[in-house]
Amino acid sequence: MTTDEAAGGWTRWWRAALVYRQPRMLAMLCLGFSAGLPFYLIYQTLTAWLRQEGIARSAIGMLAWVGLIYTLKFVWSPAVDRVPLPLLTRLLGRRRSWLLLAQVGIVLGLLNLSTSQPAHSVLHVALGALLLAFCAATQDIALDAWRIESAPDEQQGAMAAAYQLGYRVALIAGSAGALGIAAFAGWHAAYASMAVLGGVGILTTLLVREPEPRAGHQSLQHEDRVTQWLARNAHLPQWLRNAGAAFISAVVCPLTDFFGRCHVSTALLLLLFMGCYRMAEFTVGPMANPFYIDHGYTLGQIATVVKTVGLVVSLFGVVLAGAIIARLGIVRAMVLGGLLMVVANLGFMSLAFTTRPTLLGLGVVNGLDNLTYALAGTALIAFLSSLTSTRYTATQYALFSSFYAIPGKLLEGLSGFVVDRLGYPGFFMYTASLALPALLLLWVLTRPGRRAVLPQGPG
Repeated sequence: MTTDEAAGGWTRWWRAALVYRQPRMLAMLCLGFSAGLPFYLIYQTLTAWLRQEGIARSAIGMLAWVGLIYTLKFVWSPAVDRVPLPLLTRLLGRRRSWLLLAQVGIVLGLLNLSTSQPAHSVLHVALGALLLAFCAATQDIALDAWRIESAPDEQQGAMAAAYQLGYRVALIAGSAGALGIAAFAGWHAAYASMAVLGGVGILTTLLVREPEPRAGHQSLQHEDRVTQWLARNAHLPQWLRNAGAAFISAVVCPLTDFFGRCHVSTALLLLLFMGCYRMAEFTVGPMANPFYIDHGYTLGQIATVVKTVGLVVSLFGVVLAGAIIARLGIVRAMVLGGLLMVVANLGFMSLAFTTRPTLLGLGVVNGLDNLTYALAGTALIAFLSSLTSTRYTATQYALFSSFYAIPGKLLEGLSGFVVDRLGYPGFFMYTASLALPALLLLWVLTRPGRRAVLPQGPG
């Protein structure tokens, strides 16, 4: 490579990075923070509080079912996509009104948990966590729609990276930050402090612009289904006709739009690919901490290397992912992310074979793991965004983001049985293999005749 070519390559990378100077990227960073803040406060941080209060592990485990709210968010996404909110929609617009409502709900949910007494009423904590999860999932629906509609296709990779960066900063605040406050001032102060941080999202929503609605001609044609249905059912009562028209417009049209644009066979392959891409990550998740403990690492070492250093490495990974997507394109970034998943899981396997655990080995393997999933996660968000029609943004993206989690969630529940049967080295070989089907499906999708539905060029 000549000096001029090298200079030109660095110039292109630098131009790709400059996209982060735009105001919408800063807004996306803050809104990503708002999206990530409730996550650990519903899961890991809350379970630490409950355990300190002497709550039984069986009861704590059942609280994990609260997370199903995130997986089921596609059920009410049509309402977020199409139903206007009294007064708020007129003042703020379709996306910001739902964002503000959900963010206020998150702040109230955190304040509600801050007044809880787990030792006296676990039910109160469970209902509070359920409310918080519902508001957080609703915010995700509206936020994903705002993100996709606020930037052109070529900037979706950068928007996804900014979102992930803010999200992971919030994970640090909701885990290490909340635990630190709890150790110093108690759990009630910790959750009240997190409620104050919820104001970041509210302030950002009030300051950002409502995206201009964009609807393609093909999407508009699907609304003819509503007119035709009303014409065929003129004999029905008015309330029933209104309900049927709303259902067709909000649920049927988004599905027919996706399958119509991609064709049925390709659309099914895309859905299958979505479900396969993060199976390895989901399956490893529940067994990561047990593996560290069984391999001889102390809780202090795990907290320092995995929870703190690992999350910081992931921040760097998200920034790098945005530049990679902008430079190489979404599809190539997803291929790289899939290959790194295999390498990262084989890294865990090599660590499982060691007889003397070292902090260096833990740091290297965990750092590679966090870097990998920062890239893969950011690329997947950009990929799903590219497939979403701006006419049905909230509904379609909620469907995609719910669907990609289902296979992994089903497999992660069986991960303990696999470890018992194969041991940790065999388990990590198994999880490495789970990354291969997605790579094969992606190769099929890039064949002539199907690649037209994939994002073209730099993302």
